[in-house]
Amino acid sequence: MDPLAAAALDGADPTVLAEQPVPDSYVAAHVRVEDVGMFHGTEDKDVRKSLRVGAVPMPELAPDEALVAVMASSINYNTVWTATFEPLPTFHFLRDYAGRGPYEQRHDQPFHVLGSDAAGVIVRVGAGVRRWRVGDHVVVSPIQVDDQEAATHADGMLGAGQRAWGYETNYGGLAHYAVVRASQLIPKPAHLTWEEAASVPACAGTAYRMLVSDAGARMKQGDVVLVWGAAGGLGSYAVQLVRNGGGICVGVVNNPRKAEAVRRLGCDVVIDRTEIGIGQDTVDDPAKVIEAGKRLGRIIRREVGEDPHIVFEYVGRATFGISMFVTRRGGSIVTCGSSTGYRHEYDNRYLWMKLKRVIGSHAANLNEQWETNRLVNQGRIVPTLSKVYGLGEIGEAARLVQENRHIGKVGVLCLAPEPGLGVTDPKRRAAIGEDRLTVVRGL
Repeated sequence: MDPLAAAALDGADPTVLAEQPVPDSYVAAHVRVEDVGMFHGTEDKDVRKSLRVGAVPMPELAPDEALVAVMASSINYNTVWTATFEPLPTFHFLRDYAGRGPYEQRHDQPFHVLGSDAAGVIVRVGAGVRRWRVGDHVVVSPIQVDDQEAATHADGMLGAGQRAWGYETNYGGLAHYAVVRASQLIPKPAHLTWEEAASVPACAGTAYRMLVSDAGARMKQGDVVLVWGAAGGLGSYAVQLVRNGGGICVGVVNNPRKAEAVRRLGCDVVIDRTEIGIGQDTVDDPAKVIEAGKRLGRIIRREVGEDPHIVFEYVGRATFGISMFVTRRGGSIVTCGSSTGYRHEYDNRYLWMKLKRVIGSHAANLNEQWETNRLVNQGRIVPTLSKVYGLGEIGEAARLVQENRHIGKVGVLCLAPEPGLGVTDPKRRAAIGEDRLTVVRGL
């Protein structure tokens, strides 16, 4: 470990951090451009084969950027996409980004450092950074925006310059250091450990925008909300937001272990997907999609007495046709992803004749991230971290998510040598309760 990283880990004051030299290179999880074709003709695109851990060059900081010593990060599904080079290699994003300016050119490299979550310590700031200082403990929003673009000032997610950090940009969070814009920084909740804090922003912020924000489904008290993949990273935060907002959460999972997890998080009704009968033959047969929708609708009406006002969708092809059928007249399907495939098929009569809405949603703007972080500080949202790996085990961590064997979030220790570090407000932690903060740990 280099002296700057060691000082950040030891909690050194800003003066000491400023005295330590920034290393010329650092350890990072990354993919290489020469590996892009490695999975051609392969059915199992095993991410353990493409993810590497090793030294990469340290980039120069832009005036509006900060260098963060990363204590912990987490796995998001875009890590899996990057490591499988699908739906297209992310090096295309980096080359396109490089054409936007001199600092953007740094991102076009033969390596791509991954990771859209991070918790750590600011160790350097650019000359244009005003609101943050060396030594601040932060988490990182997964979205980078262009603050000189007009649309950004209405909603950061609407700007053409908006990018998923660590996926559409280089120098992400699965590393000892990360380069972030100051407009991505959020104060770390002081009662959380490094790995807990790193498991929150990307998924919790995304779920907040989908369900609560004016840009999303605008959930209200009493709404019945169907959450597909309720035990996943996104779903586990959606369950909490539905509970907090006075909604009735109906979660779909695929095994008893995950059912137990979402019950602990406050899900009102838990459905095993085998009760619905979803398979590849269902997706490819419109009549079977409707049959599965009817089965699901009967279960929901039996349990809560009415059809869903909102369907929380990120599964995609395998479930979207059912979602369109089962949503009530005038209800909303809010979607932010398609982990089972991007080409969705559904009967359009159920959309137009029953006046339903499909809402596209992507990550969260900075204000939505700060609102989410406020709920975390209040203890109303808790981390859904279930398992923690070291950076050297990045392949195994990502493989767990690739195969959908995980619950909630999978954490990755970067500079932090062990779990449990980083808590600076133990009284707050005790008030919220250790059992609540680790509600799905070990499941």
